[in-house]
Amino acid sequence: MVRPLPAPAADKPAEKAPLFRISLAEWSLHRTLFEGKLDNLDFPRAAKRQFGIDAVEYVNQFFKDKAQDAIYLADLAKRASDEGVTNLLVMCDGLGNLGDPDAAMRSKAIENHFPWVEAAKRLGCHSIRVNAASKGSFEEQQKLAVDGLSRLADYAAQMQMGVIVENHGGLSSNGEWLAGVIRAVNKPNCGTLPDFGNFHDYDRYRGVEELLPFAKGVSAKSHEFDADGNEVRTDYTRMMKLVVDSGYHGWVGIEYEGKTLPEPEGVMATKALLERVRSRLQA
Repeated sequence: MVRPLPAPAADKPAEKAPLFRISLAEWSLHRTLFEGKLDNLDFPRAAKRQFGIDAVEYVNQFFKDKAQDAIYLADLAKRASDEGVTNLLVMCDGLGNLGDPDAAMRSKAIENHFPWVEAAKRLGCHSIRVNAASKGSFEEQQKLAVDGLSRLADYAAQMQMGVIVENHGGLSSNGEWLAGVIRAVNKPNCGTLPDFGNFHDYDRYRGVEELLPFAKGVSAKSHEFDADGNEVRTDYTRMMKLVVDSGYHGWVGIEYEGKTLPEPEGVMATKALLERVRSRLQA
């Protein structure tokens, strides 16, 4: 007697892709790093093992003399890879103003970023995060920032790297101004990193919404939480709805900057909040 073949197993329904993925910005642990309790080389391991996060955003301050140290960068890249951690970007500060009114100083600032583009490339990142600082009138600063960012983006494009700008003080904390700068640069590898904070007197929801069309990353800034685990300065549900409704479904980086909770607890509180909001929006 020939036994009938078993019926084929029903195909499992495909898992729905998450609305966004969660990464960790190194600045969340800046006090821990500055105090020497964590070394930059161990940051990927801490992200994965301590916080269960598998993508990271570095800050150049924590390895500022290593931009051209191929051995160090290879070690850092390997440590991240060994942990299954994706390196996303390097946040670059203290390299001069890309919109400096002095042409020579502006050129120097642009060139100061070149080694960090190369370092980020070695690490497997997609971009460096820069600032668009300048001086002068609204229009003058736009023109100067466009020049600096355009020239840096042209250099980065040779290595298939991105240059992304955060709202990070000065006129860059004005969403209309920064969106105008990126629109004028008009290069596919130059975009924004909207940060939920850093808008000062500018409405944060309006500012993020203005920057989202150019976003190549999102920074979920957090400071304090209420008894229900909600961030007290930013309505995360409202903000993340803006993010996903814009069509952005990439990495959202935790950037805890508060003082009421120890840094590790602040990171975990922000992660839990993002996960709750994601579940709510994805339902």
